[in-house]
Amino acid sequence: MKRFLSIFLTAIMVLSLCACSGSTGGGNNNSTPPPADPGNSAAPEAPAAGTYDVTEPITITWWHALEDQYTEAVNEIVENFNKSQDLITVEAKYMGAYKDINEALVAAHAAGAGLPALAVANTDYVAQYGAGGLYEDLGPYIKATGYDIEDFSKGLILSSQYDGKQVAMPFLHSTQVIYYNKTMADEKGIKVPEKIEDFQAFLEAGAKACGGYGTMVPGWDQWYFETLYLNEGVDIITPDNTCDLNSEAALKVTNQLKSWYDAGLIAWPFGPDASAGMRQNFYDGKTFSVMHTSSLYNNYVDKCDFEVGMAWYPAGSTGEKNSEVGGCVLGIPAKNDQQTKNAAWVFLQYLVGKDVNMKWATITGYMPTRNSVLTTQEGVDFLKEKPAFQCVFDNLDLINPRIQNAAWSELATTWKNYMDTIMNQKGEVEKNSNDMVQEIDEILAD
Repeated sequence: MKRFLSIFLTAIMVLSLCACSGSTGGGNNNSTPPPADPGNSAAPEAPAAGTYDVTEPITITWWHALEDQYTEAVNEIVENFNKSQDLITVEAKYMGAYKDINEALVAAHAAGAGLPALAVANTDYVAQYGAGGLYEDLGPYIKATGYDIEDFSKGLILSSQYDGKQVAMPFLHSTQVIYYNKTMADEKGIKVPEKIEDFQAFLEAGAKACGGYGTMVPGWDQWYFETLYLNEGVDIITPDNTCDLNSEAALKVTNQLKSWYDAGLIAWPFGPDASAGMRQNFYDGKTFSVMHTSSLYNNYVDKCDFEVGMAWYPAGSTGEKNSEVGGCVLGIPAKNDQQTKNAAWVFLQYLVGKDVNMKWATITGYMPTRNSVLTTQEGVDFLKEKPAFQCVFDNLDLINPRIQNAAWSELATTWKNYMDTIMNQKGEVEKNSNDMVQEIDEILAD
């Protein structure tokens, strides 16, 4: 845990020194962040009473990334909010994936027009938006309205901060888990191991049981294999702002993954249709398990004709079994007028409120984010309905913030492209790792 916080704090210090550079931000695209706004860096004065009140009727827009299967729920929640008061009318707009929203937000921020009142962002965009002044500092709003932000876990609070400022709020969150064919596992006596040294035996048993792969590792997003490196002591970005992915510890992980791939025990899906293809393989029983996001629990359960189990990633040889937060945060674009920001703050509190939070968790598969709901009847009922989530509830304290670095997006894209070369294109591990680190170090030094 200390190592993760060290990584996080180091990244924050680096960002505070280079916020005015042209580095790219988090997520899975290479958009250039908006220039840092010195005006947003000063400590805000104590707000006057009523500063954040909504006093006149206003219509605002919320940009989100919830796909078609959630349209009915989105409409219901927005409609309930609109009926709950008579000044704010919210219009929800689906903008595509997180990277699509990022591109639209960055463009609107640069133009100073066309911004939504409220927008979601993947957790690894927080550094970019904080450095560029895109998101409003919510600290004064929290203080003025007495909002109880401490009801969120510390990891989620840190994941939505930049340079000590609360530039976003936790919204829909997930973590990395292993989905497996529990029906087959029970029949064959197969259990997901708690330690990585026992994982090969699990892969061999799973591959034999299903006649396919033991598991599939999502190569299209480094987030899914990132924790395997972190739990072996790999810094990825070291305190001196260089990359550690060709260190002895990192090469050990890459070589292990490569040996499993070469033995046919794992697959490494990559490319635009990789996610859909991986899921279909699991539905069809062609892979015993998959490493994926906990937010897709409902999807897997609905599509499979067997019982779906969910397990925590095995601990590294160091004993560490941490994971990283996924999903999205909510932020208020800083360049909007104050009345729009005030209305957005009211709606934001509604979206992350206890009642709505449990509704999101129930209908989407994202995990409850409020500490107070875990001991309520709603929380108890949630676990009764989705008992597989017990593994997530048992390890909530091990879910850590993402690495926050303004160059993370470009680094991540470089990393996953090289891993595709190593796995799917028969690339040599050490040479490609060295070439990759050289390239990443140049990115970090920019």
